[in-house]
Amino acid sequence: MLGMHVTGRTVGIVGMGRIGQAIARRCHAGFAMEVLFHNRSTVEGLPFPARQVPLAALLGAADIVVLAVPGGAATRHLIGAPELAAMRPGAILINIARGDVVDEAALIAALETGRIGGAGLDVYEREPEVPEALTRREDVVLLPHLGTAAEAVRTDMALRALANLTAVRDGADPRDRVA
Repeated sequence: MLGMHVTGRTVGIVGMGRIGQAIARRCHAGFAMEVLFHNRSTVEGLPFPARQVPLAALLGAADIVVLAVPGGAATRHLIGAPELAAMRPGAILINIARGDVVDEAALIAALETGRIGGAGLDVYEREPEVPEALTRREDVVLLPHLGTAAEAVRTDMALRALANLTAVRDGADPRDRVA
């Protein structure tokens, strides 16, 4: 039951949207962490110190890598064997994005060889199926895709969906348009 002390460490956030920024803010303010991030577009004017770097540089420098990218074809297996090999020895991979952002077979291999220090997963490549090779590991923390499992968050989500429906009904553009 011993883990990594995060104060003063380097966090690498892949995806600096709303969620990535919320994580970065907490890492910097709460734990005095250096914040590196990789994003497909340039991000400027952040209200906290953070440095945008290429993915390879982030993987090589971060003690903790947090994946907060949208799902889809562009991010499928964004993290595979080459990316896991580029991570610092002992680094922790955290996936709160979508399950298929990480090649699970490559992740299992990296864990089994001790290439990385561990993983925290809230999503899985073939959800809800979780490979036994992950469930039996003591260097992996698994959660049942419950990142939004709080009453206030679910209420906010429902109200936001209702606002989008109301906008469409009234002939206005919804805040959260899905293409």
